Amino acid sequence: MALLDRAIVRLLPAVPKPLVQRLSSRYIAGPSLDDAVRVVRKLNAKGKCATVDVLGEEISSADEARAIAGQYHDVLARIDSEQLDANVSVKLSGLGLELAPDLCRENLESVLADAAARGNFVRIDMEDSSTTDRTLQLVRELRAADHSNLGVVLQAYLRRTFDDLRGLDNVRLCKGIYVEPAAIAYREFDEVRASYVRSLEQLVAQGTYVGIATHDEHLIGEALRVVAEAGLAPDRYEFQMLLGVRPDRADELVAAGHRLRVYVPYGTQWYEYSVRRLQENPKIAGYVAADLARRVLHRSGV
Repeated sequence: MALLDRAIVRLLPAVPKPLVQRLSSRYIAGPSLDDAVRVVRKLNAKGKCATVDVLGEEISSADEARAIAGQYHDVLARIDSEQLDANVSVKLSGLGLELAPDLCRENLESVLADAAARGNFVRIDMEDSSTTDRTLQLVRELRAADHSNLGVVLQAYLRRTFDDLRGLDNVRLCKGIYVEPAAIAYREFDEVRASYVRSLEQLVAQGTYVGIATHDEHLIGEALRVVAEAGLAPDRYEFQMLLGVRPDRADELVAAGHRLRVYVPYGTQWYEYSVRRLQENPKIAGYVAADLARRVLHRSGV
């Protein structure tokens, strides 16, 4: 199956844009905030919470970075006014990290202040390894400056993660999807899994609120073991999944009493996000293609 997944990814540049949109439609809320709100409402109705992400890290000017920040203010306002169970997730590159550190910090602080005033929370997504030091430094500085409604993402496949997690009090732990050299990242499947479990155990042991972000059944099982052995209350952790990926398993976790959050991306840059996400994680490309084939066969009566 892995070979098929990679073959699908290699064909992506030749796939017509409308077909990519069809492939990704289940995994992206749509181009508008109204689309995201509609999806979050449905998730909330099924006992799931959400984190909303504005697609748009491909920016090239300060005005574009400020516009992304402005969209997050709009998202926070809608979450507040419609009383949705959701927070927001931001990428620092979209707020200007590669343009100017001061611009990025200014944009992030404005979003944090808005979220705090509304009793909401902001998650900083982790990007490729070239941003890791700057991201963690900014998170630690802002937490020290009493921005308590801030958390970060750590990627278990990076060799440095076990050291990075020390002292952090709100972490989303994922495997990691960017292609990184073996010198800084585990490349073997079992190594990544082992790093994930080791990091999760340490996060729980140090009292960190943890978002357990995975679709890997083995890791879900290990996470259930870890939280049970630690006797964690349901408000001290949550499971997290991508929109459209393993929704039935998500339903099972909710039914078993676990808090579960779904990552809901939206925006006009859906094409760039779709191609990058599928290229970075071929297994998701396989999920999407298999799902599309099932729907086509169902409609044709095969």
